[in-house]
Amino acid sequence: MRNRSILLGLLVATLGLSAALPPTGTMAGTVLDAHGRPVAGATVTMQTSDATQPYATHTDAQGHFEFARYRTGQYDLRAYSKGMFSDWTKRISIRSGKTTEVTLRLPPAADESVVVPK
Repeated sequence: MRNRSILLGLLVATLGLSAALPPTGTMAGTVLDAHGRPVAGATVTMQTSDATQPYATHTDAQGHFEFARYRTGQYDLRAYSKGMFSDWTKRISIRSGKTTEVTLRLPPAADESVVVPK
């Protein structure tokens, strides 16, 4: 009987602690170059939309990145590789228990020629 009481007490304490944790979700996606190819090793910066909490990660060989178990809320993202920055993608929501997918695109390199149709 005493073991059951201890077990029940631990179960109640565990449930209480998990209820006190803030809700979290995941931001994941891919970084592509100007030609639509994945960019390995790019730095992805994610910050709260009020710019108070920056985080960074790198893409894998397939250009994928992930920020797992972050607090729910609004975030801004940007990618960087070889001197090129993507535009900021703003106010992307992380929702509780969900994965938000984002694609970030780098601009053409300065030495690439761009053909503008007439």
